Amino acid sequence: MAEAVETASSAHEELSRAGPSSEALELEADERRQEEQRKRDRDPPIVYKDIDGTVEFEKFSKALEGVDLTPEERQCVDELQQYLVHGEGSWVLGDDFLLFIGRLLNDDSVSCEVRVSALRCLAAAALREDVSLVLHQDRRHHALLTHAHRIDTRPLPEQQALALFMCNLFENISSSEWLLYISEWDSNGQPLSNIRATTKVCVHATLSEDAELREVGTALMHNIATKEVKTVVFDEVCVELAMALLQLLQWAPGEEQLHRAVKALARLAQHSQEVPQLVALVGPDPAAFRGTSPRVDEQIDLIMQKVK
Repeated sequence: MAEAVETASSAHEELSRAGPSSEALELEADERRQEEQRKRDRDPPIVYKDIDGTVEFEKFSKALEGVDLTPEERQCVDELQQYLVHGEGSWVLGDDFLLFIGRLLNDDSVSCEVRVSALRCLAAAALREDVSLVLHQDRRHHALLTHAHRIDTRPLPEQQALALFMCNLFENISSSEWLLYISEWDSNGQPLSNIRATTKVCVHATLSEDAELREVGTALMHNIATKEVKTVVFDEVCVELAMALLQLLQWAPGEEQLHRAVKALARLAQHSQEVPQLVALVGPDPAAFRGTSPRVDEQIDLIMQKVK
């Protein structure tokens, strides 16, 4: 009997060394998703649902009339119609779909109108729960975020459509997590990551002189800062985001954007000790905006609790 106990104990030790079972990992992931959903219910993301996939596809199809497409690319257009217009699942989008979109976005011979309509189709698709399955097609070529990282070189309508797409990806947990991946990949010989590309779009849009782009940029900033993630995710970008927010505050934005800014700043101050130091050293003093509205005052109080 003693030998049997020893054998069982040894087997248990072997299993322990082997790591958690797949069932345990799935349970942990499910619990994490449930907790994330509870937090999202408290801080819902700002997304733009007034975009019609059918209308956007029709514009995209019309814009493509002057573009020379291969048979495979025409198949991708048909697949997008099935997904956006007819409501089929993401399974209908083949493995070459994002290669096709990437070609349109990164080929300078393609008109701005085509790229804008393609991005607006993606912005409509971003509201679909299964869009993350499509995004993971891009893990080898990184066409979407390579394009996103060049936002400052693109025409304004393209910037607006790109920011809208990325903002709407926060509608669902899995697609928003994709935007914040920290693992690096090579982009023209330089290391880049999803979160760095996302941060560049966010900062650029938030500080834009264009009102429409700044509207979406501050929404994206709010979504990033209020998303519950491990602190390590923000380690590299927290200061950059905070500096952009402080610059925005210098412009004394209206109440809606001011609330987004101080709320994001309050969350970033919880993630990083450097942020309260920046607030104190760089300014402006958030307390100067007290009295704008009760919800703004509430966030300012949270910031000032961290500022020494």
